[in-house]
Parts: sequence; structure tokens; C-alpha cells
Amino acid sequence: MKTRSAVAALFSAALLVLTGCADDDLDDDKADDPATTPSASGGGSVTIGSQNFDEAALVTAMYAGVLEDAGYDVTTKLVGRRDIYVNQMPGSIQIAPEYVGGIADFMNTTVNGEDAESITTSDTQESVDAVAPLLADKGLTLLEPSEATSQNAYFITQERSDSEGITKLSDLEGQSVVLAAHEDCAGRADCEAGLKDVYGMDITELLPLGYASPQTYKAVLDGEADLGQTGTLDGTLADQGLVLLEDDRGIQPAQNLIPLVAEDFLAEHPDVEAVLNDLMAALDNETLGELIVQVTRDRETPEDVAEQFLADAGLVG
Repeated sequence: MKTRSAVAALFSAALLVLTGCADDDLDDDKADDPATTPSASGGGSVTIGSQNFDEAALVTAMYAGVLEDAGYDVTTKLVGRRDIYVNQMPGSIQIAPEYVGGIADFMNTTVNGEDAESITTSDTQESVDAVAPLLADKGLTLLEPSEATSQNAYFITQERSDSEGITKLSDLEGQSVVLAAHEDCAGRADCEAGLKDVYGMDITELLPLGYASPQTYKAVLDGEADLGQTGTLDGTLADQGLVLLEDDRGIQPAQNLIPLVAEDFLAEHPDVEAVLNDLMAALDNETLGELIVQVTRDRETPEDVAEQFLADAGLVG
């Protein structure tokens, strides 16, 4: 009996050892399998920072929708200026919907000074490559740009265009101009500085009424401002009796939509890259332009418009 008991005990011990080894192997396999790790499957908290004009709010709502669908707890912060949210990256903000030329010019002047030679061109990839080292020094990176591009554009009343034959920005050369625009327009090569230095306008006053805002439209319509700032995708102008002027001297750089992401966050959550790149690939100028009209003219909320678009495009399940 003692011999049988001893054999049974040894056999049981061996089974326990083998089972333990098997469990260890399974645990190792799970640890090595990206599909079972939290970073690959998505999840956790993320804060998106962006500006508070309609177009930016719409695209931010798209980012929030696809990230929530991927399992993230999303907070959004919409502010008045780019520097406010970029200065919180990396840190309390991890992701920002950006524009290629906008973020490149901002980083260039922030690092190299207001008088720094421009690093942006009309070529999207050249501009991305030029700003990449400046962003890397700050712990930030850009993902894939979208085909959709929204450049700054400037409008006057249709009545003035017809009566004075003004169809392009160079037609205002040498004239005194009150400009209604976003508050970050001052000193920018694609805004106040470009209108002064390249187009020879005398910008006598800059009214910080917003980008494509109701206040900016009204200021031009009421004659308080001569020129108003909007985007090239603005589909509401004709109905308001307004008209875009051609940027015939080309002060606008490539302004493709592009995600800006904190590198440390991306390293911990690599699934975010595919999620945001898929969103960028689904957008083009026609689509984005139609969606912007729903927000700016029809006054639908950015969140509702974004939700419907993401569902229709199959970007959320």
C-alpha cells in the first residue's frame, strides 16, 4: 500500500508540473498575441484637442466617434487657438485633428521665430516631411494625410465683386482693407501677413470674429469689414450673396486634414493609427464640403452629422 501511494503521489505531482508548464506557455502565447493585449484591442481614456469653429468641431466629432467605437473613453476640448491645445501635447491632450500647413507653420514659428522662412509648400508630403523633426522634438507625430483639404479663403460681397470687377485677391492690391478673420490670423503667411506682403493690401484693422463664423459673414455683408475669412469648402457663400476671391498669387500651402498624435500615447495604443487613417481615407473634398454645409447652413450639430457620416461610411459598427 505504501508503494502504491508513493507512485500515485509522484504521478499527481508530475501532472501538476506539466499543467503548470502548459498554463505558463498559454499565458506567454497570450502575452505575445497582439489581439489579446489592451493596446491592440483598444480602450482607455483619450482627450482630443481642437479649435472651435464649425469645420474643426465636425472633424473632431468624427475622431471621437471612431475612437469611441474602438473602445476608448473620449473627452474633447474645443478652444479658440491652436497654441492652447498643442501646448498641452503630450500631456493632458493626446490627439488633435490638424491641417498640414497650419501645424507646420505653427511649429516653425514657435520654434524658429515669427520671422522664420516658411517650411510649407503646396506639396503635402514635402510639408509633412519638413515639420516632422520639429514635432518629433516635442514628442508628437503626424499620421496619414487625407485627400480632403481645406485651405483658407477670402470673400467679399457678390455686389461689390460685380460692381468693381473684383474676382481675385490681387484686385485688392494697394487698397485699405478691414479684415474679419480668426483670431490667429495675425502675422500668418496664409492670412494677414500674406495679404499684406504678397498681395500688397493695407490691412487697417483685423476683426477677430472667427473663421467662417456668422459674425464674419455679417461683418462683410453689413460693410463693417471689406474681406472675410472662410475655407475653400464653404458651400454657403452664394446663398448669402458672398463670393470667394481667387488666391491668384498662391499664399495658401497644402492644408490636407491630418491627425496629430502624441508619440507616447501611440506607442501604448498602436491601434489608434489604423482607426484614424481609415477615417482620413474616407474623406474627400466633395464629401467634407457637403457635411460642412449641414453644420454651417442647416445648423445640424457636428455630433449628429458626424454620427450619420460614420455609420453611412461603415467606419463604426
